[in-house]
Amino acid sequence: MAGTTLLDIKGVQTYYGNIRALNGVDVTVKQGEIVALIGANGAGKSTLMMTIFGAPRARAGTITFAGTDITQLPTHEIARMRIAQSPEGRRIFPRMTVMENLQMGASLDNLKHYDEDVEKVFTLFPRLKERIAQRGGTLSGGEQQMLSIARALMARPKLLLLDEPSLGLAPLIVKQIFDAIRELNRTQGLTVFLVEQNAFGALKLATRGYVMVNGNVTMSGTGKELLANPEVRAAYLEGGHH
Repeated sequence: MAGTTLLDIKGVQTYYGNIRALNGVDVTVKQGEIVALIGANGAGKSTLMMTIFGAPRARAGTITFAGTDITQLPTHEIARMRIAQSPEGRRIFPRMTVMENLQMGASLDNLKHYDEDVEKVFTLFPRLKERIAQRGGTLSGGEQQMLSIARALMARPKLLLLDEPSLGLAPLIVKQIFDAIRELNRTQGLTVFLVEQNAFGALKLATRGYVMVNGNVTMSGTGKELLANPEVRAAYLEGGHH
């Protein structure tokens, strides 16, 4: 299923001031894969996500997307390359309606597909269609997360970056969101790079996964391999994630 390498992160080091947050990270995401990055809070997962977008900038190493070195590109140019992000904390526009939020996500050069894309996200998240005229800030946490993902999809991304999509959500809503990601990957071949504390859900969903500890990738394998790995089970899967 997976083909050419879409995202290639090699030896990336990222700092906050003088504190090194990423210690030479290597991660590869191939076309058509769902790749999960799991790890404890503060391991550096979100930092890696933000580094892909150049904020903060990698101080060493390279980030290549679809064959182009994007390590030093400005954030807006990276976004234009059809990498879309649903950031941690669901940063939607709270005063805008669901529809206006989706309009903000649509890329200007894809407006001819706009109606079709809106229909697609409403098929994926029927709840949003029911809330079409509601302000983003009045939605539940789960609905805001759906809106954040839907807005990212409006840009017709080649790569979707999801940062902690299940954070703070009820298990039933988490299942709906993970099911939607699986569906997008299966029906549209969308490539997804997912950062998740919910290791069990993420690894069940993922083609492959990486484990991050203190800014280092310590393990990688298929989702199945990592789910079965005793160290991973002990560190991330014991205690209520099932």
